[in-house]
Amino acid sequence: MPIFSGFKSTFLLLFILFSACAQKKEQVTTEESSIVISKKQEVVVAANRVAAYLPKLENKKIAVVANQTSVIFNEKGYTHLVDSLLSLNINIKKVFAPEHGFRGKADAGEFVKDDLDSKTQLPLISLHGKNRKPTSKQLESIDLVVFDIQDVGVRFYTYIATLQLVMEACAESSIPVLVLDRPNPNGHCIDGPTMEATHANFLGMNKIPLVYGMTIGEYAKMINEEGWLAKKLKADLTIIELKNWNHSSIYSLPIRPSPNLPNDRSINLYPSLGLFEGTNVNAGRGTEFQFQRYGASFLDSTYFKFNYVPKPNFGSKYPKEDGKVCFGEDISDNSQMNSVSLEWLIKAYQNCTAKSKFFNTDGFTKHAGTEKLQQQIEAGFSQKEIKQTWQKDIISFKKIRSKYLIYD
Repeated sequence: MPIFSGFKSTFLLLFILFSACAQKKEQVTTEESSIVISKKQEVVVAANRVAAYLPKLENKKIAVVANQTSVIFNEKGYTHLVDSLLSLNINIKKVFAPEHGFRGKADAGEFVKDDLDSKTQLPLISLHGKNRKPTSKQLESIDLVVFDIQDVGVRFYTYIATLQLVMEACAESSIPVLVLDRPNPNGHCIDGPTMEATHANFLGMNKIPLVYGMTIGEYAKMINEEGWLAKKLKADLTIIELKNWNHSSIYSLPIRPSPNLPNDRSINLYPSLGLFEGTNVNAGRGTEFQFQRYGASFLDSTYFKFNYVPKPNFGSKYPKEDGKVCFGEDISDNSQMNSVSLEWLIKAYQNCTAKSKFFNTDGFTKHAGTEKLQQQIEAGFSQKEIKQTWQKDIISFKKIRSKYLIYD
């Protein structure tokens, strides 16, 4: 199954809209070509603003942190950032790849080995293999690191952890970092439990809510200025900004950011259904409706009328409940979410026929960032009661966040 197949219809619509604009003779320059995502506004991702960052790369040895989303949009569709920079005679020495790999095909959590890119012959250094932080040896002779990855604004989505570790490694080696900013499709939302320091891990390294409402560029500024790098180091950080985007913008991703986020609906539901990753309940992996349904063989079949059977597929070689009839809910037609919902998680627990099988306690704590959420659900707290306990931390975070916002 091709990696971009889930986006065919969305991308076709975007291409038609782009063509319509071209017919109206709207000028789009090669250094700031844009992709139309609505009738009212064009968003220009930072990678498209070539003139803004090319002079910073010239005559330097460059490492790029990238995956399949690191593209420059153009009238023909898009060109990968690495290919574009090479065509402009930028001296790229190597590529660092995050979870899921450079081509974005590896399963969640899968160990990814170092490799050689068959197209460019560049070394591909995995940051989800034997090390998650670039080593000083891997950064030898590098003058600048360019970071360009599409994020989805959810704390346990590991690209922001990779960003932090890259910044830390570069600060330790006195290498500047240039971040090419991209929209956050969940940038309108700040909600969820806040990560507690005692539970910090690769699924959440800092005291931020589950959804934190920042672009990856804004978040990089926060990491740097809040002293979150080891030994309170600061990276030599440059952010190339987006154009024509704000935190209330609706942005549709034309390329799936990872194998199991195939469309806008899954990305919007991910903050809520992603909490099932810390349970033994299947959240749609092994189907074509990842993070748009949930179910398990041990949920009550007399209560849940919907069922499905997960099977190994692209991005999920070993799905939970593989080959079993899972009883649960299909929420692929759910309306746009503007907050984290605990409705489905609570409902599943309350209608579980074997509650001892429900939580994977260590995994759930890592995803939630706290032990309290599991305890609250087990004690029968309502969604309203649980969310009330989040508010003090969310208010504190919003004050800190306001210092680093680049966009309205």
